[in-house]
Amino acid sequence: MPARLSFENLRNTRDLGGMTGADGRSIRYGRLLRSGHLYTASKNDCTRLCDTAGLIIDLRTENEIAEHPDPVLPGVEICFLPVFESLAAGVSRDAASDEDAFDMVAKDPLAAKNYMTDLYVSFAESAFSLSQYARFVRLLLKHHEKAVLWHCTAGKDRAGFASVIVEELLGVSRDGIMADYLITNDYLKDDIQGLIDLYARKHSNPLNSETRQALVWLFGAHREYLTALYDRITERFGGFDGFLRDGLGITLQEQTQFREIYLA
Repeated sequence: MPARLSFENLRNTRDLGGMTGADGRSIRYGRLLRSGHLYTASKNDCTRLCDTAGLIIDLRTENEIAEHPDPVLPGVEICFLPVFESLAAGVSRDAASDEDAFDMVAKDPLAAKNYMTDLYVSFAESAFSLSQYARFVRLLLKHHEKAVLWHCTAGKDRAGFASVIVEELLGVSRDGIMADYLITNDYLKDDIQGLIDLYARKHSNPLNSETRQALVWLFGAHREYLTALYDRITERFGGFDGFLRDGLGITLQEQTQFREIYLA
């Protein structure tokens, strides 16, 4: 399981180092970091980020970045790489899409679940998302003296699938990948509850059980989402190897190079 990094204000930042990959080799420590938003980083957090990361890849939309910009981190390269062309309710956490999210899920928890499932499946279908994730992999293939950190807002959906791609490239078991994905719920449980409480206050009444469940579907990481995405990848590309080759255009030579860089 990736090690959670102890920052003062960053709840969902962790190092993939130590995960078991291909041929029993381990992912190198201090090279591959996944995270949620960075805009609440304390002064000490910023100092640690500067010491640790050489490149930060921001997967958020322009609206999210405008509302909650990353802190200024001297000496750290920032790459903006949105994987959605437009807002996505419940995932891109700008004010407009948050409002859209509540309007959608307040009616039906199943609709929220299906919406999120469809959004995950779109990672394997959207030409824009595929091109951006291909760029993401090739950014990691470049030489970096320090760690590469990628993040979105919560760190579970866009950054979550980026992590899946990295872990698949490095030969991590499917069980290990799923465990890394789901542990986000533990790290973000206070944030998820805070979002639920915020919606209750905003609408000036307690949320009924259906709305509360809908918000859990919307803001949590759920096995069903990643399973649906894997199923669609198998249907369309014949499996993850086909997805890497035909969906992202990553060659076998690049895959071998990726493992040599990041596996010990």
